[in-house]
Order: sequence, then C-alpha cells, then structure tokens
Amino acid sequence: LYFYLGTSTLTDSDSFRDVTVKIERPTYGKPFLGGFKNRITGVEFHNAGSQTIPKKRPDKGIEIFCRETQTVFEKNKPQQTRNTTSTQMTKIGLYVSNKTDKLISPGKYLTADEYHKRRLEAVIVLQTYFRRWHAINIVQNLREKKRLRLEWEAQEELRKKQEKEERLRREWEGKLNPKTKEDFELLYQALELWRQEETERINRTLTGAERKAALCELLEQEAQLIASIGRRRLNADEENQQKAILRFLDKCAQPKRWRAYDGKITEMDTPYILRARALFEIYCSISRNDIPKDERTDVLLTLRRTVEEHECKLTREIIELIYREFDLMSREVKECNLEGLRKRICTLFLQYIKTPEFNPEVARILKVPPDPLMLYKNVNFCQSCEKYLPSTEFPVPASSRTIGRCRLCCKLDNEARRREVFFNYKHLLKNLRKSEVHYQDDAKIVFLVQYQDLQYLIENIWGCQSALSACNDLYDLIMVRWDKQNEWSPWNTILLTKDEADAHLKLCNLQKAYEAEFIHRIKKKHIQAKHYFAQIPAMASFLHRSDNQ
Repeated sequence: LYFYLGTSTLTDSDSFRDVTVKIERPTYGKPFLGGFKNRITGVEFHNAGSQTIPKKRPDKGIEIFCRETQTVFEKNKPQQTRNTTSTQMTKIGLYVSNKTDKLISPGKYLTADEYHKRRLEAVIVLQTYFRRWHAINIVQNLREKKRLRLEWEAQEELRKKQEKEERLRREWEGKLNPKTKEDFELLYQALELWRQEETERINRTLTGAERKAALCELLEQEAQLIASIGRRRLNADEENQQKAILRFLDKCAQPKRWRAYDGKITEMDTPYILRARALFEIYCSISRNDIPKDERTDVLLTLRRTVEEHECKLTREIIELIYREFDLMSREVKECNLEGLRKRICTLFLQYIKTPEFNPEVARILKVPPDPLMLYKNVNFCQSCEKYLPSTEFPVPASSRTIGRCRLCCKLDNEARRREVFFNYKHLLKNLRKSEVHYQDDAKIVFLVQYQDLQYLIENIWGCQSALSACNDLYDLIMVRWDKQNEWSPWNTILLTKDEADAHLKLCNLQKAYEAEFIHRIKKKHIQAKHYFAQIPAMASFLHRSDNQ
C-alpha cells in the first residue's frame, strides 16, 4: 500500500514549504524487536530494522553456477607414550621378599616344521571324527530312506491287494445282484465260460446218444439261465429308470451356482427353478406307495390344483385319473388294485413335467430338440432292426466304411453269440482321452479311435500284456504316449502298468533309458499298427503327417 502525506518543512528564509512524502506500507505485520517506554510521558519507542535490496550484478550473458565446498582433512598417526617402570633388587641395607617370584626355565625349541606337523596331525584327528560323524549320518539317512521305501512298497502292495479284492467282490456282487450294463456283461461272460466248460466235458466223457442227450440238457439249462438273467434285467431296468427320473428332476431343481472373487459359492433360485422344485416334490409324493390314505388325498388335491393352471388334453386326463382314484379309494378298494392307476398318474405327470410349456427349466436339460424338424437330421437306418435312429445310436469304429447295426442290435448279437466283455476297453479309452486332454496340444486321433479299435490294438499287436513287465491284468494296464512330445496315436503308444507309465512319462531321453533291442521291438509294433490303420481313410492324413515329421 502506498500513502502520500503532506508535511511542512522550515526553509532558510523562515518560511514553510509543503513536501509530499511517499510511504510504503508492507502487507505483512511488523515484527516486534523490542524497545522502551518513557515513564513520564508514557510514549513507547520500538526498535526497528531495515534491509536494503542488494545490488544486482550485471548480466554478462553467460550462465554461471556457484557452489560452496568444504573439505575436511583428516590424518591418523599412532603414538606410543612412554611408560617408565623401575625394579628393585635386594642389596645391602634393603631386603626384598622372593616368595612371589617364579622360576622360569627355557623349554624345548619348536621348529616351524615340527609346528606345522603337529597342526597337521591335529587336523587329521578332527577330520577323522568329522568323517565318522558324517558317515554315521549318511548311513542313518539311507537306513531311514530304506525303511520308508519298504513301508511305501508294503502299503502299495496292500493297496493293490485290497483294490483287487474289492474289484473281485464287486464283480461277484454284480453277478449275484446285477444292476448295471457291466454287471450283465460279466454275467453273460460267466454263462459262456460255463457253457464251454460243460460242452468240453461232455465231448470228452460221452459219445453217441448219451452225448446228444447231455447236450440237449445243457441247452435247456442255458435257456433257463438266460430267461432268469432276462427277468433280472427287467427288474434292474425298472429300478434304474426310476433312479434316472429322480436324478433328472433333481438336476432341474438345482439352484444356479457360481464362484465369487473371494472363492465363496453363491447360489440363486430363479422362478423357473422354484417351479421345477415344486413339481419335483409333488412327483416324489405321488410316487410313494407307503403313505396313509389322508396324506394320499392331500397329495392328489395338490396335484389337481397344480395341473389345473394349464388347460390341455394332458391335464384333463390327469384330473380325470385323480377323480377316478378318489372314487376307488372311497369304495375301499385294496392298495394292490390301485397300483396300475397310480403308475399311470405318475407317467402322465412326468410327461407334464417334461413339457417346457409347463416347466420352462426342463428345456435346458432335455436332449430332445423342441422342434420336431430337427429330428430328421443325422438319422440313419439300422439294417438289423429296420429302424431309423439318430447317428449317435450307431457305434462306428475307425476301421468301418459303412454304418452297420445300432448299439442295441450289437449288444443283442454279443449276448447271443460271443458274449464278450468290452467295459475294460471302454475304461482304457476313457482314461486315455482324459490324459490326452491334460496335454492341451489339440490331440485328435485319440477321439477318432473307438473301443473296437483299441481292442484290436491291445489284443493283436500288444498281446494284452505290458511291454516291460508282461503283466496281463487289464485292470492295471493303461496306454500312454511313447514319445510324449508328439500326440498319441496307434504308432506312438506303449502299453504299460500304471506305475510303469508314471515312470515312463518322467523320462527325457528314451534312447538312454531303454536298450536298443527294446526300442527296436517297440518300433516294430508301431509299424504293425501303421499297416493296420493305414487302411482307414480318416487315419491316412494323420499317418502321412507323422511320416513327414
């Protein structure tokens, strides 16, 4: 801030003249630097300071840098101060006691060679004890590793024994109470082995008319056993069908799940899922036969209210059957006479549940397309049963050139004639495909090969035994890559046990790990596989590509 004040000054001619004084007021507060006060007048006088602006140096047009430095000079020098001491000996007029004196005599002189020799002997002693301690530790570690190895081998042996016993127990239980396809395959195989043994015994011991009579009796026994197996299959199919229906309905009623960023599983129920869950509970209720009459009536009323929401021919038929059961129950009809009616109600209600119009959630799981026109695509004709079936119902091996019989006809033919067991080869192929997926190198050949091709490869080329240990237990054998850098193929494979396969896949150089004779034998089997699969058009392109590589 600038203030202009007018003051009067006295001139030499005793006259006054007005002078304008320019006062600059700073914007900051004036610091207090002390002062004094007149006690009489009470006027305060403050100390003040001023700072003049330094004079600027003329600019020469050259950029100059200034820096102040300070160097410290240090100097170290050792100093030894004097320490004056004195001694006093006995003399005339002075006695000094010698009780604390010591007599020092010179010892044997030790040369440098003797000194180093003694040090070497001491080092040798130390090394001896250290090596003994180190050897004891090594032996203890080896002994501990041996103990752990023996324990592991014993556990593995026990595990294999238990797995084999469990497998035999399952097979025996499956033959006594067959429920799955594998159980019936084993049952028909056991029947075929029994028939062959009996036929051989009859041919060896009997002749003429007795032989024919014995063969006829054997044929009747075989027919009775086949009929018994057929009855067991009908019961098992009915039970499996009911379990499949419950699994299907439970899958429709499952909530949607997803994993959050923190790893927790979040579940959500949509209106369609709640609808499917309600229908599933109603179906479970009407499928029960061991409920009282009052509960059965409540279940039927709930079912009627549910299906009345939609008006169609199916719902009208269900409501009509419900009223019929009400009428029969009011007449005290026995429970056994109502089984057929109740099964019919369950069947129609299941058809109601599988309709996407009434249960929208089921459209996500149904395999049958909602559009009937889509069924006309990929349909083939079975020359055995003379039916038009989807292409998925035809097992087409890689060596096949035409589409033959459907799966059901092939199964019936196998049960009637050869009665072979294929689930071992199916299990091998499933494990092989699973292992190839883990490589993530876009393997294709393994998905073209069917279990019939794998059966030929194992039986005719590899002889149903391990290439290393000659183990012939198919339950313990698996097929892996011979060269793990290339994808699996019939000419890049080896049949080994599970333990041998794990060790084989850890090898980096096959030429160093195996002998030349063994490698030559494996290559020979690969050439045999090439000659067989070269006849297959689908395999020809992969075969040429491997030859180029």
